[in-house]
Amino acid sequence: MLPAAECEGTTVAIIETEATLHEAHRDNHTHRDVNGGWLRPAVFGAMDGLVSNLALMTGVAGGEVSHRTLVITGLAGLAAGAFSMAAGEYTSVASQRELVEAELDIERRELRKHPADEERELAELYMSRGVEPALAREVARQLSQDPEQALEIHAREELGIDPSDLPSPTVAAVSSFASFALGALLPLLPYLLGASALWPAVLLALVGLFGCGAVVAKVTARSWWFSGLRQLALGGLAAALTFGIGSFFGTAIG
Repeated sequence: MLPAAECEGTTVAIIETEATLHEAHRDNHTHRDVNGGWLRPAVFGAMDGLVSNLALMTGVAGGEVSHRTLVITGLAGLAAGAFSMAAGEYTSVASQRELVEAELDIERRELRKHPADEERELAELYMSRGVEPALAREVARQLSQDPEQALEIHAREELGIDPSDLPSPTVAAVSSFASFALGALLPLLPYLLGASALWPAVLLALVGLFGCGAVVAKVTARSWWFSGLRQLALGGLAAALTFGIGSFFGTAIG
C-alpha cells in the first residue's frame, strides 16, 4: 500500500524511493548462457579426445603389447582423431555457412526486386506479434529504408540467423583440433614422461574426465561433483570395456 499525502484537498500517492518496481530486478535476476558460448564445444572436444584415446590405449594395452607400440598407438590416435575432428568441423561449418549465404542472396534479391512486398511482409510479421497495424506498417517502412538493415532484420525474423555473426570454418577447425589433441594427450603424457605401467595413464585420464565433467556443470543446472562423477563413470566404463576386449583378443590371437 502506497502512503498518501493531502495537498489542498487533493490526495496524492507518494511512491517510496526504495520500493521495488519489479521483483526480478530486486533479486538481480539473471539467466545462464544456454548456448554455452565457447566453453561447451571446447570442453566436449577435449572430453572426446580424452575418452577415445584412453579407450584406444587401454584396449591395446589389454593385448599386452610393448611400451613402444602403446606409445605409437596413443600418438596415432591423437593425430588421427584431431585431424578427423578438424576436417569434420571445417566441412560442417563451411557447408552451413554456404547454405546461409545462399539464403541471404535469395533474400537480398527479393528485397531488390520486390521491396514493397517485403515491407508488407515485415509489417504483417509485427502485426502477428500484437503490434497495432498502423504502427507495424510505419516501423516496417522505416526499417526498410536501409537495404542492409532490412536484410539483417528479414534474416533474423525469417531464417533465425545474424548475417554479421556467421561462424568461421577455420576457427571451428583449429579449435576442434586443439581441444581434441589436448584431451587425447592426457592418457599419453605419463608414457612420454617415462612411465612404463598403464595405471598412471588411466589415473591421469580419470582425473581429467572428472575435471571436464565439473567444468561442463558451468553451463548446466547440475552440481559440479555430479557432472564430474558422471563423466568419470562413463569414461572409466569405456576404458574397462576396451581393456577387456583387448585382453580377450590378445589371448585368443596369441
